[in-house]
Amino acid sequence: MLKKFSRFVTALDDVAEAGSRRSAQRLGRRSFLSILGGALVGGTALPMLPFDRSGGRAHARGVKDDMACEYWRYCALDGFLCTCCGGTVSSCPPGSEPSAVTWVGTCQSTQDGKSYLISYNDCCGVTSCGRCPCNYNVGERPGYRMGVHNDINWCMANDRGSYHCTVAAVIGVSAAG
Repeated sequence: MLKKFSRFVTALDDVAEAGSRRSAQRLGRRSFLSILGGALVGGTALPMLPFDRSGGRAHARGVKDDMACEYWRYCALDGFLCTCCGGTVSSCPPGSEPSAVTWVGTCQSTQDGKSYLISYNDCCGVTSCGRCPCNYNVGERPGYRMGVHNDINWCMANDRGSYHCTVAAVIGVSAAG
């Protein structure tokens, strides 16, 4: 039995050696490394595909309730909705003040199909509302492009820097829309 296994291993070794020699004659080291690297990177990315980051938004975009995260103006909002905290979609609740700086997004209206520029202002000065948390990242860019990044406490520019909630005010029609 051991002799048969030994012959099998030797035969397997001979096949592997012959295959290695043939590929070494046809391919260079760099070509082999590039193919191997592509396979490794592609193999690690494969389990991530497909990955739906919409959070159901693709099916719920027609929601007309401004107290729901799926409301069209909130497509790039990250924070608590001011409509759930005593404010409106475009004004801060009593006792809080809009942030001196803001981030912008472009969202498509479900009513008319046009794209609008939305100014997302954090409302500052009172403790966090904690109701209706939303985190949508359509069009968000890395943190080094501050004006289009939504993970920053924009209240840092105000005298009273505590974050309360976020409003989504329409500031114009998008040129692309």
